[in-house]
Amino acid sequence: MSNIRKVLTVAGSDSSGGAGLEADLKTFQEYGTFGFCSITSIVTMDPDNHWHHEVQPIDTGLVLKQIKTVMAGGKLDAMKTGMLGSVEIIEMLSKVIEEHEISNIVIDPVMVCKGEDEVVQPENGQAIRELLLPRATITTPNLFEAGQLAGIAKVRTIDDMKEAARRIYERGVKNVVIKGGKTLEAEKAVDLLYDGREFTLYEADKLETNHNHGAGCTFAAAIAAGLAKGMNVKDAVSRAKQFTTAAIQGGFAFNRFVGPVWHGAYNKAEGRIE
Repeated sequence: MSNIRKVLTVAGSDSSGGAGLEADLKTFQEYGTFGFCSITSIVTMDPDNHWHHEVQPIDTGLVLKQIKTVMAGGKLDAMKTGMLGSVEIIEMLSKVIEEHEISNIVIDPVMVCKGEDEVVQPENGQAIRELLLPRATITTPNLFEAGQLAGIAKVRTIDDMKEAARRIYERGVKNVVIKGGKTLEAEKAVDLLYDGREFTLYEADKLETNHNHGAGCTFAAAIAAGLAKGMNVKDAVSRAKQFTTAAIQGGFAFNRFVGPVWHGAYNKAEGRIE
């Protein structure tokens, strides 16, 4: 076990367990990598108010202390970010990446919680564009986030995804993968990868389910774990697509508002006691 690959997630905590760093750590484990975390914010969901989300940022100094704890154990094999809480945290993280020469960086530019239609901390988007994308191996926006990063009002079609990917790539990121999701105007569930030279489409059947809480976090975490284990970007995205599709297929109802994906589905971990 001395050669086990190490992956850090810097993200918000989702106590419902489907998304955030909880999803990341579960995914890392399923990939056979060892997961570390630095909590940037705590997301709560109010069952007395239609499961409305509230985000409580963690102090930047405490986030840095968590990262220092992790980095004291030696070089990481990959790092993934999710909800980052504040511009100050983004600025700090950019410096940490440079100082420690971290590679295999997956930036998941979380801007909105599933089930909400309001941008979470809109000022963070500009900071992510300027400070993190130029350092990233790959970024994994959904359609909404791709539109925000690219300056496109609506990303609805595969052609829209291609244009958004081109614009995001120009921000300095090495690879862009846009998650199509259920709202994409296409017969299949399509994710699109752009490496600055060519587009690669990853397709799966669309799944008619609302049990997809955490799918985006899981997809990005799977890419990070794949990169940590030595996969190239195309193969890491392909495996992540398979892993996340299985997780959505295995999703379940937590309550009438939230249905998380099942992270053990790809490896056929039993979720029930007979």
